[in-house]
Amino acid sequence: MGALRLLTTRLELRPWTLADIDDLMEGLKDMAVARWLARVPHPYSRADAEAWIRYCEGLVPVERGGKSREWAISLRSQGQVIGGVSLERVNQFQGTAGGGIWLGARYAGNGYGREAFGEKVRHAFEDLGLRRLENGFLAGNDASWRMQEALGYRIEGTRRQGLRCLADGRIVDEVLTGLLREEWKRS
Repeated sequence: MGALRLLTTRLELRPWTLADIDDLMEGLKDMAVARWLARVPHPYSRADAEAWIRYCEGLVPVERGGKSREWAISLRSQGQVIGGVSLERVNQFQGTAGGGIWLGARYAGNGYGREAFGEKVRHAFEDLGLRRLENGFLAGNDASWRMQEALGYRIEGTRRQGLRCLADGRIVDEVLTGLLREEWKRS
C-alpha cells in the first residue's frame, strides 16, 4: 500500500518529505502563525523542520494500526507546500480522533484551510468510519473557530490555562470543539 494522499479541487494532502524543509521553515518562521500552535517553537529552525519530518516519516499509518497521520498541504497547481494538517489520537474502538491545521500566513484567507481540514474530516468519517472528531483552538484564534464552525463543529468547553505556547511562552485557554458525523453530514 502506498502513502495515503488526499485530493481536493485545489490541494493535495500528502506525506511530508525532506524536500519540504524549506517550505515548512517558511511557513512556521512567522510568529503570526507560530503563536496559534502550542507545540511550535519560535524561531523555527532547520533542525526543527528536519526533526518534524523525521517524526512524520516514522509514524505507522492509521490504516495499519497507527494513532496519527500528518499531511503536508500542497497546491496541486504548483506542488508548493502551504501548511500542514493532522489526524491524531485515532481510536477505532471509540470511533474518535482529533488533529489540527496550520497555514503559512500568505495563504490565509483563500479558503485553503477549510478545504484541507474539510477533506481530513471527510476522510475520518467516510474512509475510516469514525463517529466523532475532537478538536480545539487557542482562545483568540477566531479564524480557526470560523473554519471549524463552517464545518459543523460546536464549542464544548474551555480548558482554562490549558496550554503553554512554545513560541512565546504564553499560558492560554484552549477552547474545545467537537463534531459528530451526523452534524457534519447536515453542514
